[in-house]
Amino acid sequence: MAAPTVKAWLLEGEHKRARQLSGGNQEQKHDRDHRWWKVMCLTGVDYFSTLGYQPGIAALAAGLLSPVATIVLIVLTLAGALPIYRRVAAESPHGQGSLAMLEKLLARWKGKLLVLVLLGFAATDFVITITLSAADAAAHAVENPYLPSFLHGQNMLITLVLILLLGLVFLKGFAEAIGFAVVLVALYLALNLVVVIDSLVHVLTSEHLVVQWQNMLTTEHGSVWAMIGISLIVFPKLALGLSGFETGVSVMPLVRGAKDDAVLEPKGRIRNTRKLLTTAALIMSAFLITSSFATTVLIPQEEFGDGGKANGRALAYLAHNYLGNAFGTVYDLSTIAILWFAGASAMAGLLSLVPRYLPRYGMAPSWAAATRPLVIVIAVIAFVITWIFDANVDAQGGAYATGVLVLISSAALAVTLSAWRRRQRGAFAAYAVITAVFFYTTIANIVERPDGVKIAAFFIVAIVVTSLVSRATRSLELRAVDVEFDAPARRIIDKAVRGGHIRIIANEPDARNEAEYEEKEREAREDSHIPHDCPPIFLEVTISDASDFESALRVHGEKRYGYRILRVKSPSIANAIAAILLQIRDDTGLRPHVYFSWTEGNPFKFLVRYLFSGDGDVPPVTREVLRRAEPDPERRPMVHVG
Repeated sequence: MAAPTVKAWLLEGEHKRARQLSGGNQEQKHDRDHRWWKVMCLTGVDYFSTLGYQPGIAALAAGLLSPVATIVLIVLTLAGALPIYRRVAAESPHGQGSLAMLEKLLARWKGKLLVLVLLGFAATDFVITITLSAADAAAHAVENPYLPSFLHGQNMLITLVLILLLGLVFLKGFAEAIGFAVVLVALYLALNLVVVIDSLVHVLTSEHLVVQWQNMLTTEHGSVWAMIGISLIVFPKLALGLSGFETGVSVMPLVRGAKDDAVLEPKGRIRNTRKLLTTAALIMSAFLITSSFATTVLIPQEEFGDGGKANGRALAYLAHNYLGNAFGTVYDLSTIAILWFAGASAMAGLLSLVPRYLPRYGMAPSWAAATRPLVIVIAVIAFVITWIFDANVDAQGGAYATGVLVLISSAALAVTLSAWRRRQRGAFAAYAVITAVFFYTTIANIVERPDGVKIAAFFIVAIVVTSLVSRATRSLELRAVDVEFDAPARRIIDKAVRGGHIRIIANEPDARNEAEYEEKEREAREDSHIPHDCPPIFLEVTISDASDFESALRVHGEKRYGYRILRVKSPSIANAIAAILLQIRDDTGLRPHVYFSWTEGNPFKFLVRYLFSGDGDVPPVTREVLRRAEPDPERRPMVHVG
């Protein structure tokens, strides 16, 4: 009997989480909110932790031009990404992010398919954050002189152990720990500040090193314009330094706003989130340029390469060389801690992001509402990616940059489209330029390092295939989250109850004239033998957005040419009819009868239409939905087909 116990443990909390997710993008409820600078530290464990490997990757990518290319990256950060995400914060104040903006701007299946593709890149971003952070933590560990000798060179083993530890923590249960993040980020930034200041002092007191660097730059690249031109070409490889913006928006519900904030437009929260984004970008920009300059000037270029002591740990190299092994070890421990916590942040992001969208589309298996199965799947994928890249920090940089750049490019596109729809022509032009720059940056990074697209393609295919299979297998579920009758609809139903019978004719509305209703009633009475003393109710369902899976049904009643009619919009005709019949039964205590006409045509064609257009062969689908929702035949509404 061990298997049921394990299954119950894996799926623990599934139904509770499913109810939470059914709210879609509505505002999350939190027991506490926090000052914006504290929440900045929560995003900072992902954003600021890139200092552990960014200077080394920048040196490998741009060589002696690393500081110049970093300046280009900083300009793109402050003049491009920051304005984009300040706008995203204003338009998605409940943490929905740019994906939700695109979903709204591109209607129906186009928006949802785009979201599925972007989820693939988001998964790449988050999973590579886990594997890259663990691999860099291992790089810091193995180069520490106090590490036991048998662990030196065991990067793969240490990386896998860190990922395993991360998975075990989430299997047990992980709660956001902003207090710990504040302490960790404050300590890490303070240690980095000490290392950077000390390194810059060494640079200033060793002028020959700067002169030597300048001479090598001139010899290698010639004019300043050539240096700038090459930097514009190579800077996409440095895009890891842009990683914190999407996370910064996703944690908006944790940001404390003003006391008088409105639910739909919390101006205080938006204002404080913009402070968060701006402050984080300024801090990161300052560290990026100073660390890039110091590491390029002070560290021999060969040490950045594979096997070099500065590979994946340039600032740690300076900490040990200039401040001693004791300080360097403290720096290593803080770096390992923040990198591990960055992996935890990415894991939490995935556990929130994927279920936020897929259940609403009907594109997630039922177990996706439980945390533990997702943790196991993510951990296994992280193990495989670590093995593929041999736990190498440099090898994963391209994949990470691809995920980050695609998400930022999608945000730029969302903001640009939003400005166009709001007829803000000046803002549209500015955002369009920024979008073009990010698209160039993304394409350049993909061409140079296609690993990210390959991994994203795997995630995209896996998500789309799983989503379509799930949509098909769940299509016969009762998908209405709520059924509400307006006052006229209630009066129509109450009158039928007084007559002792509720007989409903399913009608596909066409001209909606008297002849249509008269003919439909005559056919139903002749084919299904409805008694002449039982006036029927017509039920008309029109398709709203068939790409939606769940919906709340609002049933409106009206009288037309003396006929009583219930009207409703729904993503699926059959599911709406089944939900309304069950709700009428529960409200009145009577089993309603529904009458259909047979639909003629290709059954396979009707199946595809039902899955993607919401109509199809309605009578048998309605009966099957009712059968699954109500297993007791004595309580199940009656379906008649003539």
